[in-house]
Amino acid sequence: MILPTAYLPPRSYMEALMSEACMIEQMETFEKQTFRNRALIRDAKGELVRLTIPVKKVEHKQLTRDIEISYQTRWQHQHWITLVSAYQHTPYFMYFADYLKPFYEREYRWLIDLNDEMNATLMALLKRERPTDVRCTMYNVQRRTQDWSGQIWTDKHPWQTELSVLDTLFDN
Repeated sequence: MILPTAYLPPRSYMEALMSEACMIEQMETFEKQTFRNRALIRDAKGELVRLTIPVKKVEHKQLTRDIEISYQTRWQHQHWITLVSAYQHTPYFMYFADYLKPFYEREYRWLIDLNDEMNATLMALLKRERPTDVRCTMYNVQRRTQDWSGQIWTDKHPWQTELSVLDTLFDN
């Protein structure tokens, strides 16, 4: 299976990436406004938040492998603050946050490099056994509701198909 690159992709993307011999397509034409440089999360209030990695001007029919990340704004800081705000009270954020934070401290030149390294880390974390912590278990039962998809807050907000795999990682 051949998949496009993706930033904090949906759970279905990660499942495909982990279940089959997949390749990430680098020679495709970069499509704007796709999950190649965008992610969708649900914040602590249950509202949908889009995270977008700014890229340098994209020429007509530019290859994905040639897409450069722009650092004219402090997008890394903003994304990290948003992730902390959205997930800091989930049961497993404190166990996995240190693995993701370096992606928001290091500058990558190419979008595909950031996505590939981050997705490799996410796959490794999804395969790890979750720590058994009584506080987390109690908190999950008392404060959170989780449906079969691993998404949080579904007792208050409808299920969303495109949510980032982070909902599964931090709350599963």
